[in-house]
Amino acid sequence: MTERSVLADNVRLGLAALLLAAALSGAEAREAARIQPWEEDARYWQYQGEPILLVGVSDQDNLFNHPDIEPDGLEAHLDTLVEAGGNYVRNTMSSRDEENLWPFAQDEETGLYDLREPNEAYWDRFRDFLGMTIQRGVIVQIELWDRFDYARDPWDVNPFNPKNNINYTAEESGLLKLIESHPGQRENDFFRSIPELDDNELILPHQEAHARRMIEISLDYGHVLYCISNETNDTEEWSRHWAHFLRDIAEEHGKGIEVTEMWDPWDLQSEMHERTFDHPDLYSFVDVSQNSHQVGQTQWDNLQWVRERVADPPRPVNNVKTYGGVHGGGPEEGQHKLWRNILGGTASSRYHRPGGGIGMSEVTLAHVRSLREVGERVDLIAAEPMNGLLSDREEDEAYLAAIPGEAYALYFPDGGSVTLDLGEAEGAFELRWLGVLEVLWEDAPITVEGGGAVELTVPGEGPWAAVLTRP
Repeated sequence: MTERSVLADNVRLGLAALLLAAALSGAEAREAARIQPWEEDARYWQYQGEPILLVGVSDQDNLFNHPDIEPDGLEAHLDTLVEAGGNYVRNTMSSRDEENLWPFAQDEETGLYDLREPNEAYWDRFRDFLGMTIQRGVIVQIELWDRFDYARDPWDVNPFNPKNNINYTAEESGLLKLIESHPGQRENDFFRSIPELDDNELILPHQEAHARRMIEISLDYGHVLYCISNETNDTEEWSRHWAHFLRDIAEEHGKGIEVTEMWDPWDLQSEMHERTFDHPDLYSFVDVSQNSHQVGQTQWDNLQWVRERVADPPRPVNNVKTYGGVHGGGPEEGQHKLWRNILGGTASSRYHRPGGGIGMSEVTLAHVRSLREVGERVDLIAAEPMNGLLSDREEDEAYLAAIPGEAYALYFPDGGSVTLDLGEAEGAFELRWLGVLEVLWEDAPITVEGGGAVELTVPGEGPWAAVLTRP
């Protein structure tokens, strides 16, 4: 996708917003324009009243807390994303990285925090980030609680740790000063403070004040999605409490929001994921990022299962972090997951930060650009996953999304040849091949006759995409 087409899309969304504003009152216009399930197909998102496919990549998960992200700062990082056709980032409300700010005021002499006093610099960073992203048409998915801030080294310096604040002691709060285990061991009673569990009236007011401040700032913006936790394996009660809490505050302000939870199991058929799947009234979308720990055909097959599982009522299925570094099969495997997610019919996909993922690189930016190039020719929101139309296909050789009889989009992770069934699609099609890493279309389209089986052989090695459209 060219910079010119990205700009055109942004202008189009801006015009749509103006038309909505002219037709509706101020409050109604804001509600209609915010990010929400698409009114014509709730498996996808709409923003500014128009359907939108969310695709992204970034080098940090808590971008707001990295205003000087290398090499040229946060605004340049977002510009690079947008220039490639990206429009989606993750933002954990996390503070555990070097030079991050914590959300509470700290006494310079004692080093102790006061949980009653906000650190305005932290919240200014948050506001600045929301302003930068909304100006660029970039959708933000927030995670309120990141469990990795509450164990091991991050917990040692966390303001909620009783040794680090003036508001309570370890004895008063029941919180441990030292937690050396992985957060998945659930050693921190911080996540049991709610009335349904430990009913800790000393800790909960500070947690709720922090959560309230976050959402009351972000409610001024219409481009934010909300997730309660980062890959939690904690109790269902904890997640439900905060989902209700955020929804109640939004309702107080007369606004709607979209909320989900991200569960830890890599297996989407784990009972833990049922907590989201079974409660569409509370969780208006689902996030299946942990599925990207899976590789190849398994990743795709799991997505098809979950799309069916949440089909009634339909909801968007998001992938806010796509693994492919030390997790998820490594960098070469990780680059293909974006295509499996999007051609597989999910509403979003974002390459995860370096380490767990690949992050922003020439490779991932090329994939984003190439996916948008394919999307210029095939409506990927209208298309359905249709691998059943492929034969002579080895496992993980090719993936297909199609609008039968009209348009077909294929992705080949590493060359190959498959047969496409066009038996129900009479007439001529134009076949175009796209070298994904070069973001380069082959010189001329090839005429293909429908009405039967068509063999598709990739022109070279490495990742390729193909589109078949009517002349």
